[in-house]
Amino acid sequence: MTHAAYVFAAYGVSALVIAALGIWILVDQAARRRELKELEEQGIRRRSERKDRQR
Repeated sequence: MTHAAYVFAAYGVSALVIAALGIWILVDQAARRRELKELEEQGIRRRSERKDRQR
């Protein structure tokens, strides 16, 4: 394997891993949003949205 082929292979594998992580993040984000929506429909609210919160 030439030096250039090794470098291109390393960049290719890195690009695939980064793309896979990006896709995984987007899919997971959609799942979390669905879960939050279901919880909010059941009447469960996030503490960060409370109006009477004092610090």
